[in-house]
Amino acid sequence: MSSEDRARTDLLPANASYESVSEQVSSIVLKKPTPRSWKFSFLIGLLMLQALLLGIGWLFAYGVGIWGINIPIGWGLAIVNFVWWIGIGHAGTLISAILLLLHQEWRTSINRIAEAMTLFAVACAGLFPLLHLGRPKLFYWLIPYPATTDMWPQFRSPLIWDFFAITTYATVSLIFWYLGMLPDLATMRDRAQSHFIARIYGVLALGWRNSARHWHHYQKLYLLLAGLATPLVVSVHTTVSWDFSVGIVSAWHSTVFPPYFVGGAIFSGFAMVLLITIPLRRVYDVKDLITETHLDKMAKIMLASGMTVSYGYLMDAYQAWYLNEPYDSYIYTNRFSGPYDYCYWALILCNCVIPQALWFPAVRRSTLFLFGISLCIQVGMWLERFIIITLSLHRDHLPSDWAMYYPTIWDWALLVGTGGLFLILMLLFLRLLPSISMSEMRELVHQKGGSNP
Repeated sequence: MSSEDRARTDLLPANASYESVSEQVSSIVLKKPTPRSWKFSFLIGLLMLQALLLGIGWLFAYGVGIWGINIPIGWGLAIVNFVWWIGIGHAGTLISAILLLLHQEWRTSINRIAEAMTLFAVACAGLFPLLHLGRPKLFYWLIPYPATTDMWPQFRSPLIWDFFAITTYATVSLIFWYLGMLPDLATMRDRAQSHFIARIYGVLALGWRNSARHWHHYQKLYLLLAGLATPLVVSVHTTVSWDFSVGIVSAWHSTVFPPYFVGGAIFSGFAMVLLITIPLRRVYDVKDLITETHLDKMAKIMLASGMTVSYGYLMDAYQAWYLNEPYDSYIYTNRFSGPYDYCYWALILCNCVIPQALWFPAVRRSTLFLFGISLCIQVGMWLERFIIITLSLHRDHLPSDWAMYYPTIWDWALLVGTGGLFLILMLLFLRLLPSISMSEMRELVHQKGGSNP
């Protein structure tokens, strides 16, 4: 057996067939009862969502003064959360598009979940720039629409770049996710026992009949969208990093931010995929479809991207020391031993030290260790964004401009609330749509030499 065939065997159960794969995935939605853990998680998500609604309502009533922002810290948790959620959404496009073009077959069991994660994370991220505007009802001023007043957005503003980057990313990701589900939606239509449910999936399947003509157009368009989505992995978070790089703040005005942000986004994105897939394979008993091989490969990518992030931390500090510019040097001294030093060292622990355990194969294949490490990485990446924004602003060149930043309960309410929104959307996706690509799994069965009984 060749190494390629052996790797393909590790991705499927020994007795896999067309029917067994389709039945196992479709039954999660069509036949199996809703697990208690799903109901409990959904209730938790609803409670968290109430914090978001209350926080937004209070914000609309009293303005951004309810947050902890002040002078000179005009960007607070709203922008921290925005960058954090955008980063989480990066792994979906990477798994779906780049690994598809590189013919990495192990992506087939997790690409659907990663794509959904991208859409929901971008939806959560998009709330924060709008709320941070101060006048959210005028958000359409960011859009270059033909206004009768001849008022146009300032195209030199990173806010405009963010608008185009996020909308493009969300649109392409949505089309790519929906297009990939068409064959599976048709399978759900044909397997549904209720006529009403079959009609719903039939409408969503857009008349898919599994013909050679359909497959020909589908595969061409799928590859085209994969090629279109690939540059977005780099471009979107690069554009977000320009929000900082084009500023005149010393700690931000750096060319290292674009690759630094992209590496961190992939790092946190794969951590979130693991946080979703590990409970999923246990609750719905799909361990033979999402195998230890999948977890191992995701852990390896997470380790590689984590090393990139650690290198970025090292080079950033080295550059400040090498230039010997007093203010830049002070910024890093303040990070190491200033009033927020506990955040910085917690960041180093979560993002640089703990992920080193992934060098060991036993850790990479342990769901308990992987879940814990992924959770630490999410905390560390959030702290990274907090440090970049807050610690770079709270002590300006003049001591008279110094101030501390303390998030208020309304800052935390928005973070908790968007977490609830993400959880609810993900749970609804897992309950109503096929979470694993049946068509691509059947293709793996065919390549393995399986049959269609």
